[in-house]
Amino acid sequence: MTKIDSITPKYDITWYVKWIASLITLVGITIRASGLTQYQWIDVLCSWIGACGWFFVGFKWNDRALIVLNGVIGVILFAGLLRIFLG
Repeated sequence: MTKIDSITPKYDITWYVKWIASLITLVGITIRASGLTQYQWIDVLCSWIGACGWFFVGFKWNDRALIVLNGVIGVILFAGLLRIFLG
């Protein structure tokens, strides 16, 4: 069996942010998949926090794909949060 070596930094700030952001995003997706619409705001909030975390990681890594993807996702989810909380 071949060992897969990671090429991303380990145990620096980006390592912690990417894992925390990933776990928070998974919480949001789990809520979305549950179909409990009364908790939609938690789904959107968790997904937005995750996107912001990954945007930060992309910025620190100078990774344009992560910056663009999570920047756009973050703006869309923030608009969703405004719709949820402000009507």
